[in-house]
Amino acid sequence: MDAEHDNFRQRIFQILAAIPYGSVTTYGEIAHLAGSPRAARQVGGVLKRLPEGSKLPWHRVINRMGEISLTGDDLSRQRLALQAEGIEVSPEGKVDLKRYRWKP
Repeated sequence: MDAEHDNFRQRIFQILAAIPYGSVTTYGEIAHLAGSPRAARQVGGVLKRLPEGSKLPWHRVINRMGEISLTGDDLSRQRLALQAEGIEVSPEGKVDLKRYRWKP
């Protein structure tokens, strides 16, 4: 793995760790804050490969439309984690970004 990719991953981890309890942000916003505004998909890839048992709040990241991008059991796991923080999630997996978006 090259150093630039590793630095990008580390920036994602730092940003992820800063998302406050009860708030969400988007893959694109993390990419922007990490200095690569067009790398939203790469952010998703990094989050998908988080080590098992990671304490980083991966569940606080949703897509730009305010929806959980995951499916099946992963969608259920993310929905439950968000609801445990008091974030309302619709049956379709949608979150009100106006209400819950983190403003760094």
